[in-house]
Amino acid sequence: MEIFTRAFLIFLVLLFIVRILGNKQIKQLTLYDYVVGITIGSIGADTIISLDVSIWDGIFAIILFGAFGYLVSLLTYYFQTTEKMIDGEALTLFENDHFVEENLEKAKLTPSQVLEHCRLKGCFDITNLDTAILEPSGDVSVLLKKESQNLSTSDLKSTVKKKSKKQTVCYSVISNGVLDEEELKKAKKTKKWLSTYLKNHHVKLEEVMLLSIDQNGKSSLY
Repeated sequence: MEIFTRAFLIFLVLLFIVRILGNKQIKQLTLYDYVVGITIGSIGADTIISLDVSIWDGIFAIILFGAFGYLVSLLTYYFQTTEKMIDGEALTLFENDHFVEENLEKAKLTPSQVLEHCRLKGCFDITNLDTAILEPSGDVSVLLKKESQNLSTSDLKSTVKKKSKKQTVCYSVISNGVLDEEELKKAKKTKKWLSTYLKNHHVKLEEVMLLSIDQNGKSSLY
């Protein structure tokens, strides 16, 4: 019965804290939001299960930590410098047909991982990609090149009809100077072909940021 009472009280307190801190979807959570949520949840669980912990001490700890979170949210709302310090800044991962190597290192992401995020956003061909930005929430925003974007209503009404470029699946054969033999096989290429290709482009394997090959055999070297 005591555990039931504790669980009910903690549930009410957590509901109150969530209402105060505001509602966010999982994708919108920053690293700080995630840490706050995990910590408050851990305090609540310990308070419910550990009968040697005072229920009131647990509730006080949850409210105190929730108050810290609310204070930080106010600071990040009114002061841009605080927001950047707590949540971090957006990082441009790809633009002008090149990967931004410095930002990839900061984000601890490889080119193939960036392409994975792009595929989740519907961009399967890197040649269609204009810009990719890593948001503070951890999500990657993708902007397609103008000619690869879907036609708008105004475009459809235009007398000039444009053909949309058909997208194909791309295979990340080389990422961060490392060869993926499975991807090479999927692209229906051999190591001999790869050696000749790199030689013709005057680059070494370890110097390649990304080599992708689509289903039509078209290669993109970065």
